[in-house]
Amino acid sequence: MSRKPENDNAANQRSAAFAINIPNSLTLLRILLTPLFVIFLLNHQYAYALAVFAAAGITDGLDGAIARYRNQRTVLGAFLDPIADKLLIASAFACLAFLEIVPSWLAVIVISRDVLIFLGVAIFGIFHIDFTVRPAMISKFTTCLQLFTAFLVLIDPTHDTMFTAKYILFWVTVCLTILSGLHYLYLGVSILQNALEEEEEK
Repeated sequence: MSRKPENDNAANQRSAAFAINIPNSLTLLRILLTPLFVIFLLNHQYAYALAVFAAAGITDGLDGAIARYRNQRTVLGAFLDPIADKLLIASAFACLAFLEIVPSWLAVIVISRDVLIFLGVAIFGIFHIDFTVRPAMISKFTTCLQLFTAFLVLIDPTHDTMFTAKYILFWVTVCLTILSGLHYLYLGVSILQNALEEEEEK
C-alpha cells in the first residue's frame, strides 16, 4: 500500500510526457497538412500548395514557442516535431524535383540527410542506446533554410524570375545541409563508440 503514491506519481509523469497538448496538436496538424500539400502541388495548384505549406510552416514556429512559453515540452513532442519537419521538407523537395521545379541533386541531398538521421536513430534502437532528442543549432538553421527555399520556390515555381537568387539559395541550402549531416554523423559515431566502450568495460 505504501508504494501506491510512487506508482501514481510515475504514471502521472509518463502521462505528462506523452500528453497531447497544444504544441503537440500543432505538430500533428503539420503532419496532417503534408498530404494535402502534396496533392495540391502534384496537381499544379501552386497557390493552394503555397497556402498549405505556409500554414504548416507557421505551426512549426508556434509549437516550439508555445512549448517554451507554457513549459509544455514533452517526450512525444520531442519525437514528433522533427518527424513532422522532415516529412514536410522531404515531401516538398521530392515533389518539386519530380515536377522539375528544383534540381534533382538538391532534393537528393536534402532527403539523404534525413535518411541518414533516421538510420542513426534505428542503429541506436538496435543497440539499445539511450540518447536525447535535442536538435543542434546548425540543424535548426538548416531546417529554417530548407523551409524558406521551398517557400520561395513555391511563390514563383517558374524559372523566369529570381533565377540567380534561387540558385544561390539552392547552393547555400546544399552546403548547410551537408554540414548538418556531417555534424550528426560525427555525433552519432561518438555516441555509438562511447556506448560500445561502456559495454566492454562492464
